[in-house]
Amino acid sequence: MRLKDPYNRPASNLRISLTPVCNLRCMYCHAEGEVSPRGLLSARQIGKIMRVAREFEFRSVKFTGGEPILRPDLPEIIRAVPEGMESSMTTNGTLLAGIAQDLKDAGLSRVNISLDSLDPETYRSITGRDRLSDVLEGIEAAIDAGLTPVKLNMVVLNGINDHEVDSFIRFVSGNRNLILQLIELMEMKECPFHSDLNGLEQRLVAESTQILTRRMHHRKKYCFDGSEVEVVRPLHNTEFCAYCNRLRVTSDGMLKPCLLRTDNHVDIRSASGQKLRDLFIEAVRRREPFYR
Repeated sequence: MRLKDPYNRPASNLRISLTPVCNLRCMYCHAEGEVSPRGLLSARQIGKIMRVAREFEFRSVKFTGGEPILRPDLPEIIRAVPEGMESSMTTNGTLLAGIAQDLKDAGLSRVNISLDSLDPETYRSITGRDRLSDVLEGIEAAIDAGLTPVKLNMVVLNGINDHEVDSFIRFVSGNRNLILQLIELMEMKECPFHSDLNGLEQRLVAESTQILTRRMHHRKKYCFDGSEVEVVRPLHNTEFCAYCNRLRVTSDGMLKPCLLRTDNHVDIRSASGQKLRDLFIEAVRRREPFYR
């Protein structure tokens, strides 16, 4: 039985934060909306959660953080993904080169890699670390291991990296294993780094040879010059919310119905069996579009 919220939106994608800890200090990080985590879910608990999600016909699970690779039991968690459920992961890529093949062997399908600059100095100013070369090695290792398509997540920051968009498009051009995602800064308050992506998207519309519409969030994919580019705009975007199919799990065991809210979580830390199923149903019942 697939769960639907009161707005008739099906829940079919699970996002599990494995840790709030990260080895970078990105200036814009929202930590998946986690507030004061109280201790990590164990691999066994995560396995139970995924099995219940699969009972409710969730099709995919994405592991996030923090930085998921900092979990030493990450391969064990990936091996616990139920049959028929696609698994992917979002990572900053700095530690990926040494573990990419192990993750593929454990059953991971693909990765998203956060990369906000191709310039070492700009990368350091955004992340607080000099790790760009490690990320580039991680991208190559992911491709070699077959964790594809690799999606590069670039958060566009006004006055910091917005001038690099064309460089990123060239970087993915001609490589069918790479997709570029240009992401709006998740910042609810006035922020000097927030970049309005309207003009950028209009340019992509004009220059693209083909425009595809993804099922998730009704997001557009722009194809041109051997490149695939997606624009992710969650803020003030009614279409983004109308097509949302996600249910999140925080690293300390809360079901989170909406990324932009912290007041409607459902505690599943000690739940199992029918109780856990009932809490899934309750969390989906609490889902509602943030923008309508």
